Amino acid sequence: MKFDNILAEINGFGKFQIALFLIQILSRITLPCHFLLNNFMAAVPSHHCNIDALDNGAVFGNLTLDQKLAVGIPAERDGTPSSCQMFSEPQYEYLSSSNSSKGSLTVQCQNGWVYDKSTFKSTLATEWDLVCSRKGMNKATATIFFIGVMVGAPVFGFLSDRFGRRPLLLVSYLSSLIFAVLSAFSTSYVMFVILRFFTGMSLAGISIISIVLNVEWFSIEHRTFSGVIISLDWTIGNWILVGIAYFVNEWRKLILAVTSPLILSIIAWRWLPESARWLVAKGKTDAAHHYIMKCAKMNNRSKCMSTITPATLLESAETEHGAKKYTFVDLFRTPNIRKLAINSGMLWFGVAFTYYGISLNITGFGLNPYLTQFIFASIEMPMKIGVYYFLEKVGRKHGQMGSMLLTGLCLFINIFVPKDKWTVRTVVAVLGKSMSEASFTIMYLYTTELYPTVVRQNGLGYTSFLARLGVSISPLIVLLEDLWHLLPAATYCAVAVGTGLVASLLPETLNTRLPEFIEDIEKPRCTQVIGFHHLQIYSGYRGEVQYFHLKSRK
Repeated sequence: MKFDNILAEINGFGKFQIALFLIQILSRITLPCHFLLNNFMAAVPSHHCNIDALDNGAVFGNLTLDQKLAVGIPAERDGTPSSCQMFSEPQYEYLSSSNSSKGSLTVQCQNGWVYDKSTFKSTLATEWDLVCSRKGMNKATATIFFIGVMVGAPVFGFLSDRFGRRPLLLVSYLSSLIFAVLSAFSTSYVMFVILRFFTGMSLAGISIISIVLNVEWFSIEHRTFSGVIISLDWTIGNWILVGIAYFVNEWRKLILAVTSPLILSIIAWRWLPESARWLVAKGKTDAAHHYIMKCAKMNNRSKCMSTITPATLLESAETEHGAKKYTFVDLFRTPNIRKLAINSGMLWFGVAFTYYGISLNITGFGLNPYLTQFIFASIEMPMKIGVYYFLEKVGRKHGQMGSMLLTGLCLFINIFVPKDKWTVRTVVAVLGKSMSEASFTIMYLYTTELYPTVVRQNGLGYTSFLARLGVSISPLIVLLEDLWHLLPAATYCAVAVGTGLVASLLPETLNTRLPEFIEDIEKPRCTQVIGFHHLQIYSGYRGEVQYFHLKSRK
């Protein structure tokens, strides 16, 4: 008996699945808090050179602050003081005329910077002066964090496929909490980025294992709903991040505040079930039977368990799967799964690259960062609800293609909208963000349905690795504006469009059974889907599915 048949019997969407979702939401809301934390933790407030050294004890000391800035710092075209330059000597003639650096000797800031602390009391930029010639170091904090996520994804993917979802989730909870707290007490930039690397590496486990554990416990007809509803915790976490960041404007305390939900996750872990689907695939039928019984009891389907025993589960597992252990190599060993791995890897890279390119650049819209982040977060909720109904009607493949192509269109439009038209830019950016969010939501569900159970976590770990590679590069693309101010936007746009085209190469998975073994996508096979009253024929990687209606037999 197939596991999907068992889930259909014991209710693949009941109290058990709801409890599973609620337990994991405690940990998953910390993901957006950390992944988007740089929008506040590494924010760069308005700043100018510290010009105290220009005080020669004479006239300069008697000037007002505005007058000191006028004679000590050259003005930009918009009239604001330069952020990175100062005059080598006070230019008192500018007290009665317009400030300009023409004809005056300017130098780089010699004695540090003075920061505007009206919005942020302290950030990474103000702590270690990561501005001007050191601004790349500020962007690098996000890059190093996501490199950690990139490394952690395949590591936790491999380990959770080998040792199970549940124990590795506990490891992720504990290590994420420890490294995040330690990073808040960093005494140097180097210490901070090292600890952020390991924080990202640990959070990767929560990110990929939790989504797989949820999907593996939901039945076929509720898989779309589960994938979308699980993604809502990202929106909730996004709102929580905005609220916490608004009231906690010191970066060290902010890290501690957004990490605190992991304490509750560790406590609630004792009620978290293991994936029975994984247990069956590994031949651990006694443990699988225990969790299946628990699910049936919570969903009031205990009577359906009379014919399901550890022996029948073992017989089912041994029929198609021996004691083979699967690794990342198996993702590229045979033709069809190799095509799947290559195309899905490019998809994850492009979606993540574009999504974080938009999400980590919330300035330039004429709004304060809190309001911009709140708007970006709020558009996600209606978009995800729309994605659910769209996926049920159109499917994953066309949804993935359409969302990425529309994201590219929005980015393309904003290239030509002047910055002073901030209302139009904000509206277009929000639409682009919503399309990008839709693509991310679809991508997680889509990928878990594409890969077989025996390598599903390996597959998700591999694709997450490539996604975080894209995310690691994404913040640095902004530095290309020094070459051409439109180059970052043009790069994000090109990647979004290219990714939408790659999605067309993947098969459709709407209303199809989750493949259990690699052979399920390598060779055509017939399986009956209980509850749909039809016979479903897999036709290899191309995903061509034909349906033959059958008479229901009682």
